[in-house]
Amino acid sequence: RMEENDLLAFARIECHYMVNHLFFPHGNYLAGELTRIPQIPCWIAQGRYDVICPPVSAFQLSRILPNSELHIVPDAGHSISEPGLVDCLIRGIEEFAQKY
Repeated sequence: RMEENDLLAFARIECHYMVNHLFFPHGNYLAGELTRIPQIPCWIAQGRYDVICPPVSAFQLSRILPNSELHIVPDAGHSISEPGLVDCLIRGIEEFAQKY
């Protein structure tokens, strides 16, 4: 659990990046660059109720990266500390450790 000062620092950093458009040269920069690495395996864990990064974004990402596995976590939102997302990410790490 984050302390109040840590939360404030985190919020300031996030705001700095958002105001500067994540320091990308244009809006579709990241998606365009991902097409250069389609062979890299990727595990995408997405909270069903994430209003910050909507599930449609994860779906679009999975289409750009054909070697990805998309997992929509039904009982999760945006926070990495939500039990459903934690379980999904650990499962992904374990599966990748066995495969690769």
